[in-house]
Amino acid sequence: MNRYPVWKYVIIVIALVVGVVYTLPNFFGEAPAVQVSAVKVGVKVDSSTKVQVQAVLQTAGLVADAVTLDGSSVKARFGNTETQLRAKDALQKALIPDPASAKYVVALNLLSRSPTWLTALRAFPMYLGLDLRGGVHFMLQVDMAAALTKKAESLAGDIRTSLREKNVRHSGINRNGQTIEVRFRDAQTLAAAKEILLDQFTDLQSVDGPDGSDYKLTASIKPAAARRVQDQSLKQNITTLHNRINELGVAEPVIQQQGLDRIVVQLPGVQDTAKAKDILGRTATLEVRMVDESGEARAAEGGTAAVPFGSERFLERSGQPVIVKKQVILTGENLIDAQPGFDSQTQEAVVNLTLDAKGARIFRDVTRESIGKRMAILLFEKGKGEVVTAPVIRSEIGGGRVQISGRMTAMEATDTALLLRAGSLAAPMEIIEETTIGPSLGAENIAKGFNSVTYGFVAVAIFMCMYYVLFGLFSSISLAVNLLLLVAVLSMLQATLTLPGMAAMALVLGMAIDANVLINERVREELRNGASAQAAIHSGYDRAWATILDSNVTTLIAGLALLAFGSGPVRGFAVVHVLGILTSMFSGVFFSRGLVNLWYGRQNKLKTVSIGTIWRPEPEAQAPSK
Repeated sequence: MNRYPVWKYVIIVIALVVGVVYTLPNFFGEAPAVQVSAVKVGVKVDSSTKVQVQAVLQTAGLVADAVTLDGSSVKARFGNTETQLRAKDALQKALIPDPASAKYVVALNLLSRSPTWLTALRAFPMYLGLDLRGGVHFMLQVDMAAALTKKAESLAGDIRTSLREKNVRHSGINRNGQTIEVRFRDAQTLAAAKEILLDQFTDLQSVDGPDGSDYKLTASIKPAAARRVQDQSLKQNITTLHNRINELGVAEPVIQQQGLDRIVVQLPGVQDTAKAKDILGRTATLEVRMVDESGEARAAEGGTAAVPFGSERFLERSGQPVIVKKQVILTGENLIDAQPGFDSQTQEAVVNLTLDAKGARIFRDVTRESIGKRMAILLFEKGKGEVVTAPVIRSEIGGGRVQISGRMTAMEATDTALLLRAGSLAAPMEIIEETTIGPSLGAENIAKGFNSVTYGFVAVAIFMCMYYVLFGLFSSISLAVNLLLLVAVLSMLQATLTLPGMAAMALVLGMAIDANVLINERVREELRNGASAQAAIHSGYDRAWATILDSNVTTLIAGLALLAFGSGPVRGFAVVHVLGILTSMFSGVFFSRGLVNLWYGRQNKLKTVSIGTIWRPEPEAQAPSK
């Protein structure tokens, strides 16, 4: 009656082994490390960089526990913080001799001390949140007025182009703050312009009237469109920050919207506030210009003459100088998408650009009029420009799809596309709040959180063993398995553990034991009603299952609501809460029943079970007969 088939015990053993393997990395802790990554596209971080880092450390007399090439960065792990800081200084001096033209970012980091066999099994520790690991916290204010002004400037240019295409003459187009003013000489031209605005510019609302001898049309962005512009600006800034922060090697950065115009950025493990600010301010944008092919420009490329007036000198990736005109044909604002790819004929790595309607029209006109001339595509980052490619225009290019190449590797094409997708910030931001949490405070929070979970577990286990005796011991073992599986699942999902998450762990312990209390009381009730020991165990588990399922499902619904609509600490609490409910249903019912069946199931003549005192009601005294 109370015997598990072999396959169920196999599931339990597999779950325990997986739980132990993926929980183990959390006990090895983290070691201080220094990370070296590229500061811009075109700079490679590969095995040669790793050798260079090892040579610098050896010259400085510093011993690293390990130096690894991880993706696009080299990470050196050390035994203590003092060696970490000395290594950072040595690497900065060797790799960044001129800070104005830095090729690398040297940043502090923390790496797991897990042995290589665990890492080979993809077993990694949980990410720790800012409150546990330490790091920096920024609150950024987005200038929404500047975003609307930028949009109005763009619309003014579009209106100018549309009126020219429709042969509608105007006396001038000016942008005044977030409004656009267009002047006309007569009412008929004004009416024609209003028709164009009504048909092509649905995001604008306009008023018109006489202005001296002329007529003036004043257009402004509709409130709904303005809210949409602000929302898009905020999302673009968040995307840009995500891409920029990748260079810091932050395991789990938190970048989220707060309110209508603020962004919260949390960088766990990062202690270098100045470097974090530098990364947050970095953006890249695209410019398309024509190459100056005059005799003076050719002489300037060779260094024998000055750069002609109206032109500028930039370098290609190979170091070859190129003289380009200052007039900008297109910018990154006209870019919809940028994706890496390969040329179908040469199989070279390329970046495929998709332009918006305005950009496609301008690009088509320019290429039609400049066949045989060179066009330079420049990438600007931190105020410095670099010529990605400067091809010769062979034919008119229409359709809004452009391909750029320049002897790039696949990784460089991917990084270039990433930078261009991020583009420049849609609206300027300023840091209005800044907090640095040291690693010592984070370690103290970890100790307190760990102690709270440990003391809670011990208190529950003592109570269960005293009240339910052997069944209480089974329940305590199931509770320990529940905690083991919860930590393992969090580690497998690479979830971020915060102080609210540790609070959720303590709460899960109390909720998980509730299932075993229900089961134990059901078994007691069956024994109290005169059932045999084996029948009481069987009925106790079967009849308690429906109640356990109902209570856990209702709690799970509340947890999913917190997960869907919460943010920040609330979301961290909800993740652990939801996963804890799922693991408790496995350990509290499936695993604990396996233990009971293993202990009692093979005893054919079982008469009693160790489940504590079974209180039986005293029989009521019969009333004396008359």
